[in-house]
Amino acid sequence: MPLIDIIDTAEAVNAEDGETILSAVQRAGVAFSHSCLAGNCGSCKCELIDGDIYELERSEFALTDAERASGLILACRTQVWGDTRIRRLAEDELIVHPSRILNCHVSHLETLTHDIRAVHLTPYGAAAFLYSPGQFASVEFLPGIERQYSMAGIAADATLQFHVRRVPGGKTSTHVVEQLREGDAVTVRGPLGSSYLREQHAGPVLLVAGGSGLAPIESILRGIFAQAAPGGERAPVRLYFGARAERDIYHEALLSAWARDYPWFSYDIVLSDDSSTRRRRGFVHDALAGELASVTGMKAYLAGPPPMVEATTGFLKDQGMAMRDIHADAFYDQ
Repeated sequence: MPLIDIIDTAEAVNAEDGETILSAVQRAGVAFSHSCLAGNCGSCKCELIDGDIYELERSEFALTDAERASGLILACRTQVWGDTRIRRLAEDELIVHPSRILNCHVSHLETLTHDIRAVHLTPYGAAAFLYSPGQFASVEFLPGIERQYSMAGIAADATLQFHVRRVPGGKTSTHVVEQLREGDAVTVRGPLGSSYLREQHAGPVLLVAGGSGLAPIESILRGIFAQAAPGGERAPVRLYFGARAERDIYHEALLSAWARDYPWFSYDIVLSDDSSTRRRRGFVHDALAGELASVTGMKAYLAGPPPMVEATTGFLKDQGMAMRDIHADAFYDQ
């Protein structure tokens, strides 16, 4: 008979072979967040430490591939076939917003760099689109022209902002750069993703962005700033923005203004390919290795190209940071 060990508590429960985690813990009278019981809502999301399990089909809106790759599972859709260890997500980690389909129009297009365009969408209707800073949505520009992009703002904004990097041969990004016009209709579905701001965390925060991965990092920053008063005190928040060359940098004036307004926020820009720059050169994880003295009490949010996210994640794990404190979105070109 398999044993399910809930490591964030002193509780362990027995399960039948093939029984779902949620069924076993409910039968044992253990409190566990849940709602739909069918893998559609994400309320029973938890972290798999190790074990012999089998995952049943679930909705991608409840658990994305990126979340699954980071070690998260749905208790209601995970069967146990041997001893298993899990960790429940803390209340500030488990946030489930209602999934919505939002009809919008393009209200503004903005060139950020030679290959990144900001798309501002204004929703029709007055209902709010609720999401946590750092989340993303599926954005459909035309039938068959759809991709997931992170919001660069916060839910209180009147518009949705996405940063779209043009990729050679990328169907969606090419459409956005070459054909999208103000007034065009766009459909947004979401929100999605678990790499969102943990609002109850008051300790130090590390932010790492690469290219258009600055979008969700800006959203997380704005969420942090919304909780603080300019000039007030807080644990340090440090951003490393990695890019190839000077022409790939954007929103530096915005970052500089935030650093002036919030003395506990600082940032550094690291360029990997520009031999003429006076800025720091190299890769972001190398910059961290030279500066990051401790990861104690820290949470990290990473967004950008997969090699950058993977290298930075590996470095932070080597420094002793637990995976539950590393929240990452890798941006795949499309």
